[in-house]
Amino acid sequence: MSTMQEVAKKAGVSKATVSRVLSGKGYVSETTKDQVFKAIEEAGYRPNLLARNLATNKSQCIGLVVTNTLYNGSYFSEILSQAAQKLEDNGRQLILVDGKHSAAEEQEAIQFLLDLRCDAIIIYPRFLTIEAMDDIIEQHKQPIMVVNRRLRKHHSHCICCDHKGASFKATKYLIEQGHRNIAFITGSLDSPTAIERLSGYKEALNQYDIELDDKLIFKGKWTPANGAAAMESLLKDKITFSAVLASNDDMAIGAIKKLNEAGIAVPNEVSVIGFDNIPTAPYLSPALSSVKDPVSDMMSEVIDRLIAMLDGGYLSKDNVFTSELLVRDSVAKGPFGEQ
Repeated sequence: MSTMQEVAKKAGVSKATVSRVLSGKGYVSETTKDQVFKAIEEAGYRPNLLARNLATNKSQCIGLVVTNTLYNGSYFSEILSQAAQKLEDNGRQLILVDGKHSAAEEQEAIQFLLDLRCDAIIIYPRFLTIEAMDDIIEQHKQPIMVVNRRLRKHHSHCICCDHKGASFKATKYLIEQGHRNIAFITGSLDSPTAIERLSGYKEALNQYDIELDDKLIFKGKWTPANGAAAMESLLKDKITFSAVLASNDDMAIGAIKKLNEAGIAVPNEVSVIGFDNIPTAPYLSPALSSVKDPVSDMMSEVIDRLIAMLDGGYLSKDNVFTSELLVRDSVAKGPFGEQ
């Protein structure tokens, strides 16, 4: 492997001149720069990135911490795709690190990115508390943005979605269509998103003076198998319901499969709504109604804020995004709807 000294010798300059060319600091004539870059190419020299980062205090890299439980499915794909494309457009590189299965491991992942001298860090937390993330932001000079959580102290460092409001809106729509016995399949209840969606469902029932029936709530874990198990349990226990709100589309699809197997028509006998608007949702039969979170818009705003923090620029005040209910063929009038 070539060294900086070998590049300097080939270019006919000092090692210090090569260093100035690589760091961009100090005056070097265009002719000398051309000589150095030509020597680098001929020698196949690759600078020590960590050493260069230490010297320049810039890496042009943005770190992203996401727990691996989110890696499957279109939701994570949209997060990663938008982050990578947006950073590429801004001349930055994305470094993804696994937050794994605990708050301690999420914190270790953040520290790993800090040790790499990433210019800024994006956290999509699963286990870290709001207090812990506020503390992390206070303790480090690198800009840190938190996605999908509302921070108490650092509002400009977080972007979130109104999951409670979105679930309220979906439940309200079912009620207005004439449904009263609405089953709800939660996500994993160690997830703040799942808790907020359950809370929105409960609040809508309360606003319409519909008594909460715990037998209509099934604790799921985001997979189609959980949706199928929830539906199987509801049917086995002969619980009356005319609609189902599932905390993601995968569980909605599992629930629909069990309804079909039981000979129960969707939506004529049971209406179904999911969350996340996965790419296949419009192509199912019936086309699945779903709540779409503005994931791409959120990630775009996160990166715009980081770039503004790093390079200067406008920092918007809006940090709470609103989801959209996309009504398709999987919802029909309920027993109390107008005929």
